[in-house]
Amino acid sequence: MTRRTLVTCGLAVALGAGLLVPATPVATAAPLTAYPTTAAAMRAAGAPYAAWAGDGRQFLEFDPHGDGKAVEVVGDLAAATRVAVLVPGVDTTLATFTSGLGGVARRAPATQARALYAAARDADPAARVAVVAWLGYDPPDGLGLDAAREARAAAGARALDAFVDWLAASYPRATVTLVGHSYGAVVVGLAAPALPPQVTGLVALGAPGMGADDVADLRTRATVYAALAPTDWIRRVPQVRILGLGLGTRPAEPSFGAVPLPTAGVAGHDFYFSPGSATLPALARVVTR
Repeated sequence: MTRRTLVTCGLAVALGAGLLVPATPVATAAPLTAYPTTAAAMRAAGAPYAAWAGDGRQFLEFDPHGDGKAVEVVGDLAAATRVAVLVPGVDTTLATFTSGLGGVARRAPATQARALYAAARDADPAARVAVVAWLGYDPPDGLGLDAAREARAAAGARALDAFVDWLAASYPRATVTLVGHSYGAVVVGLAAPALPPQVTGLVALGAPGMGADDVADLRTRATVYAALAPTDWIRRVPQVRILGLGLGTRPAEPSFGAVPLPTAGVAGHDFYFSPGSATLPALARVVTR
């Protein structure tokens, strides 16, 4: 089975006396296939996921096992000609996908996706946009050694490549922008060489690195953008590579060669998608260009 053939809809939840019912794989007919399948799995999983399904939210993937996975679509993916895929960073789990780390909504992928969708609609009301909040990998827990290594990002990059391959094959007329926040930018960077030509933009927000020394090292035809606010604590992360540690050059460094995005109004590491930041409308223009 090739990765262009399907995107896995995730494992369904345990039903009855511990019996696991696997979800139906999502073929190129998704999201029509995926949405009802994931909704059924979420209703079976109980609170709070049943309420997500009851609210009419659209998920291509849902897996409550371990730290969990979720791939949510904001907007009409089938009609979209511009698609943004958000890749979150360290400590993001299914439990914080909607509530945000520490209960802070601006840290939640679901909140960030909706903020970008609204900003894109403001930037170009005629644009047909969809935003995907992609928690399709297992980010590191905390700021320990896993967060300083590329191993989790490498596994995430393989999953992201598979998802974007499916996206490009299913909707070949749509252009795709990948947005990695924090460690999610490392995932995007490691995925870059294998991405299809429909991916026209790679964005690193608050990124410690992209697993590369510079834009050329990413081996991509996409335009690379970066934003790193003066108040972002990620600036204190050392840029070293030794004995398997290190994530490459910060993409906001001039030597990296990325197109800089403005950061006025960004109060810290988790504020790039917040209303009032200069980064959010600039990112919306990248997505809708």
